[in-house]
Amino acid sequence: MTTRRALAVLAGALVVALAGCAMPATGGSTPTPTVADSRPLAELDLLADPRAHVGASTAVMASEAIEPIETDPVQTLPATVVSQDPNGDVEVTVDDASRVLGIDMSGSIAATVWGLGLGENLVGRDISTTFPGTEELPVVTSGGHAINAESILALRPSVIVTDGSIGPRDVLTQLREAGIDVVFVGDDPSFAGAAQLARDVAAALGVVPTGELLAERIAADVEAKVAEIAAIAPTAEADRVRMIFLYLRGGSGIYYLFGEESGAGDLIRGLGGVDVAGEIGWTGLKPMTDEAIIAANPDLILVMTSGLESAGGVDALLAAKPAIALTAAGQHQRFVDMADGDILSFGPRSAAVLDALARAVYAPAD
Repeated sequence: MTTRRALAVLAGALVVALAGCAMPATGGSTPTPTVADSRPLAELDLLADPRAHVGASTAVMASEAIEPIETDPVQTLPATVVSQDPNGDVEVTVDDASRVLGIDMSGSIAATVWGLGLGENLVGRDISTTFPGTEELPVVTSGGHAINAESILALRPSVIVTDGSIGPRDVLTQLREAGIDVVFVGDDPSFAGAAQLARDVAAALGVVPTGELLAERIAADVEAKVAEIAAIAPTAEADRVRMIFLYLRGGSGIYYLFGEESGAGDLIRGLGGVDVAGEIGWTGLKPMTDEAIIAANPDLILVMTSGLESAGGVDALLAAKPAIALTAAGQHQRFVDMADGDILSFGPRSAAVLDALARAVYAPAD
């Protein structure tokens, strides 16, 4: 099992165990929504010193919509691909891709199917798939990110594309034994991984040329956005914003730091920040310790919106975890939250996620 898959399974297990524990944010430091507009980043009211800003903010994409790279692409089937199964690669031949179920923890696979122009082929969705056009699709995950076999069978999918980040795994095995083609694709949480995901999903659905077009668009969009962010971010290392990604489920006392290989580092570097977890050698997803958070001493902490809500908001979080309050981010109440289904959803909207976060980091709303 890859490191990413292990991290995703662990995070999914946490969500399953803690489903429904979120509570409304309280206290005087509720994040201020930052809504993207049509202006280039350089034309925004940028902070003179983004490390010294006081207050929390919410990153919101200008649009959640995904624009397909092609309309109704021609599918060439049957398509034989190598499925990256958890227990080893196997060859799978997909004969019918008219009824597709793309499921993973972040919603990236369904987003990729949509980006390929095959949105009308989707018959269901995971709980993280919330972009426009999917609202009426039935949810096939229950209790957070656990697969509901009965719900899936009722939809009669011809092919399931997943990355192993949700389970139980034996359910997927049962679905394959029931005659449904199940294809496991790679699970690299990075911008390069988002482009490769487009190729892998396209291969499984018989639209290889379309996948290459989508991969090229994702890479080009991310490259352009990273360059745009670099133009407004501090250039001196000492002035760059020191960031970490903290996974919160405050109601049950769950605090995890996301390190290298979790996707957080790629996101932070794309934002022109310093990946503090990488700097202190934090790899994967591990429980936060007081010593680690104090040693990291971030200027800014990235969080999922529901995670911050589950902790009761910024004030309640700082009261519950004095070690966080001792950091520069804690002293400045410098948190940037973003919807759970967006912030680490590497896929067709990668550049849009970066754009929204950059606005919240460098030009937060008053």
